[in-house]
Amino acid sequence: MASDTLDATFAALADPTRRAILARLAQGEATVMELAAPFAMSQPGVSKHLRVLERAGLISRGRDAQRRPCRLEATRLKTAMDWLADYRSYWEESYQRLDDLLGELEAGTSGAGEREVR
Repeated sequence: MASDTLDATFAALADPTRRAILARLAQGEATVMELAAPFAMSQPGVSKHLRVLERAGLISRGRDAQRRPCRLEATRLKTAMDWLADYRSYWEESYQRLDDLLGELEAGTSGAGEREVR
């Protein structure tokens, strides 16, 4: 089940329009029309992106009289961040090994080109 959740989250995040929608919703709720405004696409086109985000659990839609505001649901993003964090130590260790190797190479070549002057 966790794999399905991650798959849906990363699939939804793969599209730059959906990432932009999430960034806008991080500032507060918005209607479909407000979310569609910055994009050169129709309201139905934006609605399709919203359905993908909603199925992935990244947004929810409420009902406020005639408005249906969308809200960011950050729990799934946290799940993805937690999954990615598992790889952070791997990359930190890899970069540290690279830094150590570069330091050794630099130390080994810094003295090699110098000549003793008498």
